[in-house]
Amino acid sequence: MQSTPWPERFVDLKRQIVEATPDYEKRLTESWKDLLGELNKRTAEIAQVGPDYIPQVRYEDLDKLSAEEVDVIRRKGTVVIKDVVDDSEARAWKTALDDFVKANPHVQGFPEQDKQFFMLYWTRPQVQARAHPNVLKASAWLNKQYHVKSGKPLEGVDLNVPLVYADRFRIRHPGPGWDRFPPHVDGGAIERWEDESFRKCYAEILSGNWRAHDPYELEGRLDARSSLYGRPGQATIFRSFQGWLAMSEAAPTQGTLRVFPDLVLSNAYTILRPFFRPTVPLDSEDILKPENWVFDISTPDFPGILILADGFSGPRPTPELHPHLRLEKTMTSVPKVNPGDMVFWHCDVVHSVEQEHTGQEDSAVMYIGAVPQTPMNTEYVKKQAETFLAGINPPDFVKDKPNTTYVGLGVDADVKERIARVAMGLPIQVA
Repeated sequence: MQSTPWPERFVDLKRQIVEATPDYEKRLTESWKDLLGELNKRTAEIAQVGPDYIPQVRYEDLDKLSAEEVDVIRRKGTVVIKDVVDDSEARAWKTALDDFVKANPHVQGFPEQDKQFFMLYWTRPQVQARAHPNVLKASAWLNKQYHVKSGKPLEGVDLNVPLVYADRFRIRHPGPGWDRFPPHVDGGAIERWEDESFRKCYAEILSGNWRAHDPYELEGRLDARSSLYGRPGQATIFRSFQGWLAMSEAAPTQGTLRVFPDLVLSNAYTILRPFFRPTVPLDSEDILKPENWVFDISTPDFPGILILADGFSGPRPTPELHPHLRLEKTMTSVPKVNPGDMVFWHCDVVHSVEQEHTGQEDSAVMYIGAVPQTPMNTEYVKKQAETFLAGINPPDFVKDKPNTTYVGLGVDADVKERIARVAMGLPIQVA
């Protein structure tokens, strides 16, 4: 539980946010009650269906999907894309990563006594995977799920041009005790409310009209500052979807990803929750009844946001503080994946990693998200390219220890195709 007291300035922030809406208490209360009713129905449906609730498509069928099929993916915010890369190639990357770790025993990772999540960004397999044309084309398809309602052209924005965000990988061994990734949302914590541009992404929710919320509206995302406090490991770019590429088989209960598969509902609940408090104890059997919640902006706290020494973390919804999400029953494991499959989840999706891995083999994935070309992202990729060429950690991540070197890093020559060199911010050779 949070022990650090919230600064009183956040009471002013809450007041500032709601006062932009006329008759705000009435409108937000009506909206909250409507939301709780919808959550009651949808969470029951999600809990009943289980992993089959998550859409699955073949890579080769991405451009053949019907509008209805695409709408399902957009609403649920998560998709498994099958056969993006050949099984043999994905398995070979996993073998090469195992070899890299053996050749570089000083690599940073956790758990410390049995490293399975690695603070590595530029190994050759990672560079090759990110540069794979199918991976980049899948990313572009996801980027193009976003749009600009106004229809006006946005300078420096091209959703057809995917960029690369260097991230890490995990090779998880069978067994229990993986508790580092409870339900959470990445890409900004208190910034969702505190940063004016970021807040615009949730304007309809905050004005009492959550049903009109469009999580794929691009314009507010472009200038959203997701890292006001400069906390290491906090992404400063805009990822349209987070994602990973499987290098092994992984099925439910085998240490795989879990998601809350209704994007609009989880966004609306997470964003509105700080403006309401229960009138019964949190452990009351009547906690879910709408009449037991009231509008209240007299306190500075934002449930689910954690105060850290170097900023804020979250949102991290919990069954206690966010009971209507019914997380114990609705955090849904993605269906079984094979090597070469990819899983993507919208940047606002509540997600976690299963605590237990009951399988017999390692569960191995490389984190590769979808990143569109925007001015902010292009600027980051330029700086990231410099770190790639220098063999040092990317700008968003903690620097390695001084004079740390590795055997077997990827190099410029590993990025051959034009689409990949653009995505990496590398010079294009002119024939």
